[in-house]
Formats: sequence, C-alpha cells, structure tokens
Amino acid sequence: MKLIIAISFLISNLTAFSQSNKMVGDYYRTLGSAETHIIEYKLVLNQNGIFLFHSYSNNKQGIPSEVNKYGKGKWKVEKNVVSFFTDKENDIDEKHTLDFNGSKARFISKSPRDKTDRIVETNLQFFESKIFWIERLKILKE
Repeated sequence: MKLIIAISFLISNLTAFSQSNKMVGDYYRTLGSAETHIIEYKLVLNQNGIFLFHSYSNNKQGIPSEVNKYGKGKWKVEKNVVSFFTDKENDIDEKHTLDFNGSKARFISKSPRDKTDRIVETNLQFFESKIFWIERLKILKE
C-alpha cells in the first residue's frame, strides 16, 4: 500500500513539474511601428520560479519619448494559470517599480491531442492584474 501511494505521489509531482517546465522561457510582444510609436514587452519565466518583466515604449512625439518599466518577483502555475507575486520589500526598488501581486495569466498552447493543422501560438494571456495596461495583454513565447 505504501508503495502504491509513493508511486502515485511521484507521478503527480512529475506531471506538475512537466506542466510548469513547458511554460519556462522568454515571452515577447511588439506593438506599433518604429516610425511613430512602438511598445515592446518582454517576460522571462525562469525554472527557479522567478520572473523578470520589461516594458519599453518609444513614442516619437511623447515627453519623455522613451519609457522603460521593470518588474520582478515569483511565479507559480496551477491548472495552466500562472500567478505572479511581488515581495514589496525585496522585489521593488528604484528600477523594478511594477507590483505584479494579483496578476494572473492563462498559458495557451496547442494540445498534444490536437492532430489538426490548426496553428496555435504558445502564449500567456493576462486576464487579471492591478496594472491596468497588463490586463488583457497577450504575450507570445519565443
């Protein structure tokens, strides 16, 4: 009986690890055109549960024309939903000013059971955030 419980526990842990492992990587999104206004988002999900976020905006007619915003913290996944956490004491500083607490994104990829020719880009779709411009942001995996 102990062996069966141990094996089932091991299998469930391996399954959970493999789910988060496919989410690890760099995500990127560019909006606009370089001639007028460009916005670039980059999100890095590290294997150790730490994320780094960078938003770059270059508005040729804005003051200031270039704006960089950074965020960092921890992430975890449960049922294809990635939750982001920022420790205000350790993760927020002069450079990293974005507070991702309460931010959640859905991991979207083509199911291995889907045998059609349909193309599904692997991405993260934010659906909840206290940062208004992050909510509903779709960011593609590189």
